[in-house]
Amino acid sequence: MLRAFAVKAAGSWKQKELDTVVLNFDDRHRRRVMMRGVGGTEFLLDLEEAVALRGGDALVLQDGRLIEVVGAPEPLAEIRAVDTRHAMQIAWHLGNRHLPVQFAGSGIRIRHDHVIEEMLIGLGAKVTNIDAPFDPEGGAYAKAPHSHSHDDHPHDHNHDDHGHAEHVHGPECNHGHDHHDGHHKHK
Repeated sequence: MLRAFAVKAAGSWKQKELDTVVLNFDDRHRRRVMMRGVGGTEFLLDLEEAVALRGGDALVLQDGRLIEVVGAPEPLAEIRAVDTRHAMQIAWHLGNRHLPVQFAGSGIRIRHDHVIEEMLIGLGAKVTNIDAPFDPEGGAYAKAPHSHSHDDHPHDHNHDDHGHAEHVHGPECNHGHDHHDGHHKHK
């Protein structure tokens, strides 16, 4: 059984890939799962920790060959603002709702959500429904892209530091909130 044990970041590898896996955004955040490439290569993804894979990353097999990760098209909304100030307003509303966003050219992409799309249209944005790979920003605490192979170099960080763990507000939070004005203030 072939086993993929590491990830090489997009742009950090040049060799010809053995095969390609096409995965949607949710399926690109994995630690251990059986996969099958479009060319039929079956392998076990077996990483030390769950990693958010990005389009263009490569999975490293134990024999050194690579499987390229490609983002699958999925239903998205592409948002266009009328000017820079309007774009900042839209970005604020999306960020206030903790939505993952992808910056694509002069537009912002989010996963299709009719409620959010109606809100954006109400704010004067142009919203177009498209099918495209979704590759959102890593978040404020995401570190610069690097190889996720633990055999390449020693390090002592936790992959949750990369912004891959979703933060959920509620009683299970481990930090205080002040909700008196309707906005989150972390203590």
